[in-house]
Amino acid sequence: MAAGATVDCLVVGAGVSGLATALALVEAGRDVTVIEAGAVGSGASHGNCGTLTPSHAPPLAGPGTLARVLRWMFTPDAPLYVKPSLSPSRLRWFLGFARRCNARDYAASARAKYALLADSRQRIADWIARHGLDCGFTEAGEDYVFRTRRALDAELEDLPLLRALGIDVEVFDGAAYEAQEPALKPGVAGAIRFRGDAALRPDHYVSELARVLRLRGGHVFERCQLRGLARDRHGLVADTSRGRIQARDVVLATGAWAPLLARTVGLRWLRGAIQPGKGYSITYAPPALLPKRALVLIEPSVCVTSWRGGYRLGSTMEFSGFDDSLNERRLGALERGATEFLRQPTGPEVQEKWCGWRPMSRDDIPLIGRAPGQPGLWLNLGHGMMGVGMSAGGGQLLADLISGRAPDLDPAPFDPARFV
Repeated sequence: MAAGATVDCLVVGAGVSGLATALALVEAGRDVTVIEAGAVGSGASHGNCGTLTPSHAPPLAGPGTLARVLRWMFTPDAPLYVKPSLSPSRLRWFLGFARRCNARDYAASARAKYALLADSRQRIADWIARHGLDCGFTEAGEDYVFRTRRALDAELEDLPLLRALGIDVEVFDGAAYEAQEPALKPGVAGAIRFRGDAALRPDHYVSELARVLRLRGGHVFERCQLRGLARDRHGLVADTSRGRIQARDVVLATGAWAPLLARTVGLRWLRGAIQPGKGYSITYAPPALLPKRALVLIEPSVCVTSWRGGYRLGSTMEFSGFDDSLNERRLGALERGATEFLRQPTGPEVQEKWCGWRPMSRDDIPLIGRAPGQPGLWLNLGHGMMGVGMSAGGGQLLADLISGRAPDLDPAPFDPARFV
């Protein structure tokens, strides 16, 4: 890319949200250039468990969340861990988060998330079919599995809300579920199946989005860092490590790095709207006995997925700022949790140990739309743990808004202006 380049649409961030937005914009007839500070798909998309889950509509902030946070505050390998901090931006974020830990806001966030997840679930299937994306896509559904009746009963309280949203739910008692899933150890209290869920291999999905984008005429430049954003009479001017880029529209899709760019792009309020939530995963060569579909082992909060040649344990949520260290204790918690449930909890060979930051918005709803007070600057941020599952729907919603077309989804719940 030559210094002083002029482009139509500039997308900052080549993770799953940025590439999905870029592809939707190209399909809308726009000329798109993507820049990425690192490599394509090197962020949270890489180590994600790859589940596409409208069933995961309920947000992290709920009536019992604050009690769990306090109970686990001094347990560093707990499924949800908040490292004590006096950072002003983190304190603002947690204050706003705490205010939403009630039944009314819980239901409102669930409705908004479900609309986007359900729309995206179908769009991803469509993109895979139309573009021939080779990413191990499977529509086998996903099961929540419980070792204790108490945990099962707590989850059953959410079923009226999920069914009202339109989610296909089936409940099994322990014996019936064990009879059909030989990968599990005896002692299961019950299970809940979400037939509409799906899964794919996330790193391949992101690579395939980049491949198709390039085939459709889009441009992707790696190791090109955004250093500043200004405005002139022609539009927006991005100062990057490869020179200045003039753009008609700019999309910020930088995931958990958005708060670090808040001052750079003139959106300081982003620091209080999004915080990094650190997740972990371990990928193995597959064990001989694999679960038949993706599982969530509820009590230890471990997600189990597999694909041809790979098997992954993932999840956990750690709020520790931008600490990028790989905590072996938290990785061990994934294996210990899987060992409680599975006959063969790990594979014969570790392929990768990973951690990455998810962009957690205060209300667990992504920020998709025009940046307040910044004509030509658009946001697709804050997808939390659902970035892969929301990718196609969020990308299409933003492409419609940028192109001036009526979107299929109501954009109001996702409007970034709610944080200003």
